[in-house]
Amino acid sequence: MADHCFGGNWTTDKLERVRKYLEAYMTIFSGNERARKLTPIYVDAFAGTGYRTPASQPPPDNPLFPELEEPETEAFLKGSARIALEVEPPFKRYLFIERDPERAKELEKLANEFRIKGHDIEVVETDANQYLIQWCHRNDWRYARAAVFLDPYGMQVSWDLIEALGQTQAVDLWLLFPLGMAVNRLLTRNQPPTGAWAHALTRMFGTNGWEKAFYAHHTQMTLFGKEEEYYTKEADLNMIGRFFIERLQTAFYKVAENPLALRNSCNNPLYLLCFASGNPKGSETAIKIAQHILST
Repeated sequence: MADHCFGGNWTTDKLERVRKYLEAYMTIFSGNERARKLTPIYVDAFAGTGYRTPASQPPPDNPLFPELEEPETEAFLKGSARIALEVEPPFKRYLFIERDPERAKELEKLANEFRIKGHDIEVVETDANQYLIQWCHRNDWRYARAAVFLDPYGMQVSWDLIEALGQTQAVDLWLLFPLGMAVNRLLTRNQPPTGAWAHALTRMFGTNGWEKAFYAHHTQMTLFGKEEEYYTKEADLNMIGRFFIERLQTAFYKVAENPLALRNSCNNPLYLLCFASGNPKGSETAIKIAQHILST
């Protein structure tokens, strides 16, 4: 079996919090008479295999993702797909997206296991960004609601996708933002990054405003009387996190204001676990539940 080898104790923590939210989501959904007329959908855009096994580093096909040295203590762990399928009451529909062919095959095996129980499950082998943007436009959101989990290895999530999900006004989003694992490492000290690194940051934030937000521009006179320009990096991890949450607030109706920093064994922040709700009617309850889960 092509197990999904990734993550340390922080991964377990992340998945446990998402599981708690999905259970609360479906409990409220099934108990609301008006909501029963809607189709609840669970979407996992970087679904892997549905399983996790111990690993010391992430997949090698992501050049922007540095090495991990996070030991696992368990030999076999549930991934987000299986966790979502085990939630009771169940969602009416499940959509799992995975680009890697081998992992997609394993997802199909998992899907077949639960299809026997009557679950409506679709596994799609493709790029998550473009597929989900089109999926957002195809669905009639008058009759559906969705809980979406974006759990990429690095900076694969584009702002276009985040914006499309928010525009549905029907999606609750859990998102892993690669705070210290990728974004901060691209922010060079003496000047803003250029080329592919700059493009990756703009693609994730949906704006090149990160440059002014994270760098201070200075001028000074040289010994020869000429004006010289230079930059200094002002952004720390807190500033980067706040900037992303502010961007998320432009796309969703409400955003949890206490994203959780997921840390490695050296207590260095790797990611921010973020939550946003796009439904104006249900967002107050959703945010209250998510903020409680993130704070405990």
